[in-house]
Amino acid sequence: MSLIAPLWLLLLIPVALLAVAYVLMALRSRTSYAVRFTNLDLLDKVAPRRPGWRRHVPAAALLLMFALLVVGFARPTAELQVPRERATIMVAFDVSASMGATDVSPNRFEAAKQAARQFVQGLPERFNLGLVSFSSDASVAVPPTLDRQTVLGAIDRLDLDSGTAIGEAVYSSLEAIASLDAQEEAPPAHIVLLSDGSNTTGRTVSDAANEASSRGVPVTTIAYGTAEGTISLSGNEVPVPVDGPALRDLAEAAGGGFYEAASGSELQAVYEDIGTSVGYRTEVQEVWQWFVGAGLIFALIAAATSMLWFSRLP
Repeated sequence: MSLIAPLWLLLLIPVALLAVAYVLMALRSRTSYAVRFTNLDLLDKVAPRRPGWRRHVPAAALLLMFALLVVGFARPTAELQVPRERATIMVAFDVSASMGATDVSPNRFEAAKQAARQFVQGLPERFNLGLVSFSSDASVAVPPTLDRQTVLGAIDRLDLDSGTAIGEAVYSSLEAIASLDAQEEAPPAHIVLLSDGSNTTGRTVSDAANEASSRGVPVTTIAYGTAEGTISLSGNEVPVPVDGPALRDLAEAAGGGFYEAASGSELQAVYEDIGTSVGYRTEVQEVWQWFVGAGLIFALIAAATSMLWFSRLP
């Protein structure tokens, strides 16, 4: 939090002096009262019960009101999450054979499809959403659209194939985004790429990251699976460990985030976090209203407690 007009905080000095004066007067009043009645036994019988801590509540609330109003005058600002009005999200989905590994129940592929469905359904309706599938090559399964059912149907129809063309997946996603931009004013765009392996064919991940960065399109990657994953190939169990470092490098170079998920539930949590990050933007806004509102609440507290307990306004 920062302040646009911090000089207003100088008014806190008289507020502090007022608080000190009140404390000194309260102590002086208590001392003089005790000196006037030195016979404590008699005092206990004849003196009415004093209000105790309640007599300080109105004054404390009033002082807090002054302090909060002063901070409000200083025009504080804070970074707030504001929903995006529009955006284009491309989901790049790995359909390579290694996604059939059963280290994730029931397997990586089916668990990833389920998590992707929930991600699609959770995005704001005003967002354009597209789908790219990639194995030995990459293809746009669904161009950016507002029709969620089309994307969900395409996810259901995904099938496994061989090879992993991560770089091509990024290029295909960028082309799909560019085709939408040609039709209307370009909204912010983001690529979310899920994979469990290394780039084995097509253009390099480094080139793809540089291209995405030059176009101002962040690429967030998800490394999905575990180091113990295997698939059955010609009767043999072939290790297919997830390759996190390559995906991390892609995300860092393209200005996106990097996530790791080793189970279906973890992947769902990752997608939820990504949905929040791409669905909102951070803006610096004035929040003086918070402090003025809180100050008015304390003013009401001061008035109400004083009227209730002492039948007068502070």
